[in-house]
Amino acid sequence: MAPSMSLFSINAIIILNSEDGSRVFTKYYNAPHQQSSGHSNAPAPAYTDLKSQKAFEKGLLEKTAKQTGDIILYDNRLVLYKSEADVMMYVIGGADENEVMLYNVVLCLRDSLHLLFKYFLLPATHLNFGTNGVRQSVDKRTIIENYDQVALAVDEIVDDGIILETDPTIIVQRVSKAPTQDVAQLKGIDLSEQGMNNLAQFGKAKLGDWLRQGL
Repeated sequence: MAPSMSLFSINAIIILNSEDGSRVFTKYYNAPHQQSSGHSNAPAPAYTDLKSQKAFEKGLLEKTAKQTGDIILYDNRLVLYKSEADVMMYVIGGADENEVMLYNVVLCLRDSLHLLFKYFLLPATHLNFGTNGVRQSVDKRTIIENYDQVALAVDEIVDDGIILETDPTIIVQRVSKAPTQDVAQLKGIDLSEQGMNNLAQFGKAKLGDWLRQGL
């Protein structure tokens, strides 16, 4: 019998404090329709209780803390990860998943947060700088302070374990907050046909501005 095909690819997206292993953001996914036990490639449930999740996360951090790469096989799962400031970002999939696809997801997560924090959420005075003078805005404090936006970004990347988007510019455009001064300008636009045309032109102009600034 041919193996069943499924769009379900991601078991979990996890962000941990690299210093003490505490949770910063975690989201686990389970396939909505478990395959019968006759199929060897049926995805196992991804740690359905808090105790097993914490044990998995602790072992994962210990395994990757001193690694120099960005991919490991841990607990029969493929793990792609990136280190940023004082956090570790993980994307977990089944052992037989495509590692390039999972790598694109972890890159999208990292780059989306960089763009989101740099251009939309953080005033310059709140940005953190590393010892080498390079801007480091993706850290535990910033993620916690903007947890709602991080959660929205993750949901735009992965939904119920299915990869939706891996372009960080698209993710940021979907979840970013409109600048306060632009909101004030929008209040003067009416809801007539001409007003809606004006609104469309306004949106196109602002998107062009963001793209020219480096998005």
